[in-house]
Amino acid sequence: MNNILEIHQGLKKKEFSAQELVRDYLAKIKSKDKEIGAFLTLTEDLAMRQAKTVDKQISEKKEIPFLAGAPMTVKDNILVEDVRCTAGSKILENYIAFYDATAIKKLKEQGAIILGKTNLDEFGMGGSTENSAFYPTKNPWNLNYAPGGSSGGSAASVSVDMCCYSLGSDTGGSIRQPAAFCGIVGLKPTYGAVSRHGLIAFASSLDQIGPITKTVEDAKIVFETISGRDKMDSTSVDSKTIIHNSKFKIQNSKIGIPREYFGKGIDKEVKEEIEKTIKKIQEKGVKIEEISLPRTKYALACYYIIAMSEASANLARYDGIRYGGIKSDSENSSFLREKQDNKTTISEVETLMNYYLKTRGEGFGQEVKRRIILGAYTLSAGYYQAYYLKAQKVRTLIREDFKKALEKVDFILTPVSPSPAFKLGEKITDPLKMYLSDIFTVSVNLAGLPALSLPIKKMNSPMLLKEKKIKAKELPIGIQIIGRHFQELEILKFGAFIEEICHHQ
Repeated sequence: MNNILEIHQGLKKKEFSAQELVRDYLAKIKSKDKEIGAFLTLTEDLAMRQAKTVDKQISEKKEIPFLAGAPMTVKDNILVEDVRCTAGSKILENYIAFYDATAIKKLKEQGAIILGKTNLDEFGMGGSTENSAFYPTKNPWNLNYAPGGSSGGSAASVSVDMCCYSLGSDTGGSIRQPAAFCGIVGLKPTYGAVSRHGLIAFASSLDQIGPITKTVEDAKIVFETISGRDKMDSTSVDSKTIIHNSKFKIQNSKIGIPREYFGKGIDKEVKEEIEKTIKKIQEKGVKIEEISLPRTKYALACYYIIAMSEASANLARYDGIRYGGIKSDSENSSFLREKQDNKTTISEVETLMNYYLKTRGEGFGQEVKRRIILGAYTLSAGYYQAYYLKAQKVRTLIREDFKKALEKVDFILTPVSPSPAFKLGEKITDPLKMYLSDIFTVSVNLAGLPALSLPIKKMNSPMLLKEKKIKAKELPIGIQIIGRHFQELEILKFGAFIEEICHHQ
């Protein structure tokens, strides 16, 4: 396993070059990804150009940043200049980004190397990466299982070492849940800690970009690079807001365990693993206290009303004219606009309204359509107050629950998901069953809090492809650390402590 610090040291000592590293990772991708389906676009030329720049800096004996030369991947709803960005949707299949997202710009400035764009549930709407308009991604630990979603391609690419780290987005658990399913680390920052400029919007008051990495230390390095104020995102805040309490000591900390997260519906093995971890923490002198988050039972309904409402507004722009080239696809036309001699012609469309209807009808997948329709309904006259406005009031109460709890304790520990990874196809036909997978993660987004997902079972590397598949009960399990607003550095410090006691004892 090559993490960011190992690669940094290897490049400085000239044990390998950045170009050799890129070639090695590209060879892994071409060998492994046929079975896993983590990538939608490979950026070989870009990666080699970036690697040459890093090698030149090293040859000139210049000091290189930690991220220089460390190959990464990017979830395909985050813009990378001159690279295709589909958001996992047919409606954007041919869309080429004309600028870098702010987070990508910051990573490029540090010498990051981008290997490609990773698969996701369409527009981030899903919990298994089966809602991708192109193909599902498989869990590297067992190819019959889902990698989680919506950042499933990013998580799978990190887990199977097809990259060093990845950038994902989290609207209701889309970084944390796939990280847990794939046995790696995922950080959902505080809302506003990282600029959303260049992230294709799903639900603007919930979306957040964050790192998916192999270690907690790597998550810290990436987070510190991408966080900070951005004039292109009015909701972003200055990096100085991030709390760094030098007097904070793990042994003096108090951890809250919410009783509502350990009731009916949680898998027996998940509960046992979390309880084992809590016991290990307690043995190290950390105080454990049971707490209550009483409005937890309303969180899922509240989240889906708000998320779908915002999605219906955000996705109104995708009419096939302003965004995404639409073309005919021979017999099975998935697009309606075709380009001939650089001129756009619209065929078999009588009116502009028919064009919109046909474009959106064929360009969007079933789950996206479902959420747009439900969101439009909750925002419609006569239902706005009964649904959307009420959900916003409940959101305030959920935020108050967390505020009161975090006045008594330093962190809150919960499961990431009620179960380990589930089988591909197991929940895709039952939307409600799929939505329930997010029950432990959505509250964090509603409250705008930071949360870290990290694996708590000591396991070997993922079993791949022709190797014997591991049993379901041996799949990774993650734990979630929730902290106060802008307390990422303290959460990461506590995460490193748990990582140490779970994996090195």
